Amino acid sequence: MHTEGLFAPETAEAARERYADLGSTAQVVVKETAKAMAFDREEYGERVTSDVVETARDALFAELLAVHVGTREAFDEWVADRPDYEVVEFGSEHVDNVVWHDAAFAETVVAATYQSEPDAAVGTLRRQAFGEVYREAL
Repeated sequence: MHTEGLFAPETAEAARERYADLGSTAQVVVKETAKAMAFDREEYGERVTSDVVETARDALFAELLAVHVGTREAFDEWVADRPDYEVVEFGSEHVDNVVWHDAAFAETVVAATYQSEPDAAVGTLRRQAFGEVYREAL
């Protein structure tokens, strides 16, 4: 088992603080992307809305989430050590590998199964964890 990513907030407040901190980063990313796409001032004003910046912030936050990558056995052992956790699992229980994110403050683990594409599973799981746990908390 190994872990990818940087952030597994222990509290909802820590998640909210990180999310708030990413606001200016999201604005810079969107602005620089629009510049690379050669938006003029008028097009920028029309197309770059607060929803666009918020979507960038959501994606940045999700991409920072720590994700464990391991076998089904490792995941099952991890879950067994946390009997009070809610388990939200996507995919089939009949594959060999699992990626999971520990949302400790919500006593929830969000997991996704995969057979042979761990990078795709990690990306998908981060978006699912954001939608399942963080969107409401933020």
